[in-house]
Amino acid sequence: MKLEDYFTFISEDDIRIKGHKIGIDNVLFYYLEGYNPEEIKAVYPDLSLEKIHATILYYLHKKTEIDAYLNRIKTWKEIHYQESLKTPSPQREKMRKIKQQRQNQLNPLKL
Repeated sequence: MKLEDYFTFISEDDIRIKGHKIGIDNVLFYYLEGYNPEEIKAVYPDLSLEKIHATILYYLHKKTEIDAYLNRIKTWKEIHYQESLKTPSPQREKMRKIKQQRQNQLNPLKL
């Protein structure tokens, strides 16, 4: 079995662990924060230790390429986060209104 057989390559910026919706970036986030494979398994109990080890080994084997991949994902997430702040989703706007109504009920004299 080749190391790549552990993954589903959906696109250049979407590599997932085969049989799961979990991206390798999720596992590698914890690994790069200093978590060991057993601790990562506690976060993702549906992943086998074998798949966690394969993800880490894949990273170590292709470190330059995967670091670039992780940076692209980080940039994409930041861009979308900033966009969401400019244009709140309908759900976020609804929650903001509910929060404002609650504050008004708690402090009716405050203008």
